[in-house]
Amino acid sequence: QVQLVESGGGLVQAGGSLRLSCAASGRTFSSYAMGWFRQAPGKEREFVAAISRSFGSTSYLDSVAGRFTISRDNAKNTLYLQMNSLKSEDTAVYYCAASLSFRAEDKTNDYKYWGQGTQVTVSS
Repeated sequence: QVQLVESGGGLVQAGGSLRLSCAASGRTFSSYAMGWFRQAPGKEREFVAAISRSFGSTSYLDSVAGRFTISRDNAKNTLYLQMNSLKSEDTAVYYCAASLSFRAEDKTNDYKYWGQGTQVTVSS
């Protein structure tokens, strides 16, 4: 089992940047593929980005590719999401999640453990 705690959310103007972090504790962090998801009010939770257990293979939602970068530091048990050129439509609660898969999965059902979320608000 792994516990996940997100941080780094906040209010930012359109065009600005934020870096989200997800601190993991419990079972070895490197045992999990990791992902970021988001949920806006009145909408379903959607995939944002994912990274594999090893070799750093990544996958992105089309609308964030080129603006967001997912990375992990297994020595620090931490997952990151660097978000640049933020848009108002990026406003949502962002969740990190852990999957027992090897690959960078893009479906919520592939993830077993979830953090509590951190709010990102982009003002236009």
